[in-house]
Amino acid sequence: MKVVLTIAGSDPSGGAGVQADIKTITAHALYAESAVTALTAQNTQGVAAILPTPPEFLEQQLSCIFSDIPPDAVKIGMLPGIGQMEAVRAALQKYRPPHIVLDTIILSTSGTHLMPPEALSYFQSHILPLADVYTPNLPEAGLLLKASIKTREERVAAVRQFALQYKGAVYLKGGHDTVSADDLLFFQGVPQWIPGEHIPNPNTHGTGCTLSSAIACGLACGLGIRESARRAKAYITGAIADGLDLGKGNGPLNHMYRMKGKDGRR
Repeated sequence: MKVVLTIAGSDPSGGAGVQADIKTITAHALYAESAVTALTAQNTQGVAAILPTPPEFLEQQLSCIFSDIPPDAVKIGMLPGIGQMEAVRAALQKYRPPHIVLDTIILSTSGTHLMPPEALSYFQSHILPLADVYTPNLPEAGLLLKASIKTREERVAAVRQFALQYKGAVYLKGGHDTVSADDLLFFQGVPQWIPGEHIPNPNTHGTGCTLSSAIACGLACGLGIRESARRAKAYITGAIADGLDLGKGNGPLNHMYRMKGKDGRR
């Protein structure tokens, strides 16, 4: 059985973070490991509080994981501070996992900053260069590149600029676009649009976590980045379309949407 490690924060509502990642990895019939970078008090409405994991304890978590059951792919989510980033960086440089997918989580869906401003520079200079795949959404890409990214032409320019600064493939999510939900993959100098339509479902808490974990699952199974991205897009689209509503308001989407068939399509 292939193994995927998620390094991310905990979401007690179960819709995002480590909980969403574990559900996604399990739905792909892979073995899930997790290193928790922070405890949060949050639900689908927003983040109330963040309690970062002590860096030395995060380092111990990662050491235990890599020395016993080394993962075939790693997904990185929320990193709440420089200390946690240093612990993750040290572990990845020491153990060199085959694939690293970085979900560039800077802001929550509700707009909460998930890392202090002083940590952003360290994140850009020391964490981003470690990854093989980046999955920013439009606001995050704009923040990292200090650019306005709205039109399709601006998106292509943005992923090219991102790829010039860092080494990996760029998967620019288009969910914040009001017209379509097309995503843009930039790999080996070639931009590729992955089309999608907005699905009328308010329960989209944790979709970014789920997508990046699904990409990591594909890479762990030996698929290329293009096929991993295509299948991940199909998976998250199916999860949203399932339309599960658990709460009084925007309950978490159904992350346990299972793929039907060998090719991952429903």
